[in-house]
Amino acid sequence: MNSRYLTPLALLSLVWLSACTPTRVSNQVPIDSPAQWQHAPNAQSAGTADLKTWWQGFNDPLLNELIDKALAANYDLKIATARVREANAMVTVAEAALYPSLDFSLSGGREKRIDRIVGVPSGQGIKLITPTADAVSGGLAARWEIDLFGGRHLEAEAAVAQAEGSQEGLHAAQVGLLAQVATNYMELRGVQQRIGILQSNIDLQRERLRTLQVFLKAGLANEADMARQQTLLHGTEATLPVLVNAEKKLTHRLGVLLGEPPENLEQRLAVAGPLPKQAPTMPKLLPADLLAQRPDLRLARTEVSAAAASLGSARADLYPKLVLSASGGVGALAVGGFPSLAESVYALGSGLSAPIFNAGRIRSHIAAADARLDQVAANYEKTFLLALEDVENAFVAHRSASDSFGRLTEAEASAEKAYRLVDALYQHGAGNYLAVLDAQRSKLAVSDERAKAETAVSVAMVSLYRAFGGGWTIASSDSGIDKVSIR
Repeated sequence: MNSRYLTPLALLSLVWLSACTPTRVSNQVPIDSPAQWQHAPNAQSAGTADLKTWWQGFNDPLLNELIDKALAANYDLKIATARVREANAMVTVAEAALYPSLDFSLSGGREKRIDRIVGVPSGQGIKLITPTADAVSGGLAARWEIDLFGGRHLEAEAAVAQAEGSQEGLHAAQVGLLAQVATNYMELRGVQQRIGILQSNIDLQRERLRTLQVFLKAGLANEADMARQQTLLHGTEATLPVLVNAEKKLTHRLGVLLGEPPENLEQRLAVAGPLPKQAPTMPKLLPADLLAQRPDLRLARTEVSAAAASLGSARADLYPKLVLSASGGVGALAVGGFPSLAESVYALGSGLSAPIFNAGRIRSHIAAADARLDQVAANYEKTFLLALEDVENAFVAHRSASDSFGRLTEAEASAEKAYRLVDALYQHGAGNYLAVLDAQRSKLAVSDERAKAETAVSVAMVSLYRAFGGGWTIASSDSGIDKVSIR
């Protein structure tokens, strides 16, 4: 074979070898996923089409409006979005190392030298003056490091994985934001409902105190009855500032989540409203589905991919590096009044370097990258266990709150019935007015517990959708789940 074909063939072989990336490390992490949920309801609602906009299932226009504002103005989302842009830019930086670089240079100047020769016998120095010289030169220089063992490719893959991780971080921030807005809104409505019940209870106890004062004058009550009623009234009144404080804090938190000064929403949310009477359908997802749906798990998976690529890149430093270079340019020199002289030059070169001694730097870098891979792989498995715990806890909380709410609703109905019966006896002259007030106070106490349970049901449903990673959808082109094997 003609020797002039050897160099192109050798280069093609090296490029093909670099594409094979022989230092690549597997990024697969086997995950043991249970087949079913342990505490899921026996009859789950089918379908998960509402996962992206699950909060609309509450059918609360104000909640929808607050969430729309939060998605548009929340500062955590703005920070996460900027991080995505930063990571995407770093992908371009990493991928640029795979291609040749071409630089242009241009220089020029004027030079005139005056040299003095000393030590001559006459004792006088001799000046040598060279003519003024103008010099101009310019050219192009190209350099390309052939990625023989895939180190540069793997660095680019690590940057891509980190960029994907920043995108998952944005998804995680969005999921958390939606849950925070909905949770704070539900708790705010629950507190406002309890404030209304408490205010009715305070008014009722004040009426009972006035009644006891009348009975005391008539000799039908004693000072002990008055003291007990005053104690009960003051204790109930002391609860009101606590609930008002909670109401203000929840309103301020919603303002911050919406990217507004805390006090901006006070007037808008000051009017008490009921808790949503509807709720989203419960999502029907299997435990293995969390790997694709939960952003924190997807983020942990990208960390594994990035660490595996970084380990492969570190291993590539053990192998030789080949650099091709080429340069060319022109220059002009004008001396005194003589015509300028021009010349053109070019150079082609190649260099091969390989590590021999570096005091263990490369091996230690590899060991550190390997340890990093073990860390993120363990973190991925741990994150999956935490996700399972999160969902199971949400199922338990929802079931518990629903059971409590159902029983307290029945208790409230019984207390209402008891109050009506006692009031009917009093209206017919067969009962005591204090008994009527006591029956009404018992009913309000049960109503307060029912309001807390109703709030807990709504909050538990929000927590369930947060645990499932609701609030965004997987793109049709997303195939990241294929990178992970599931046992």
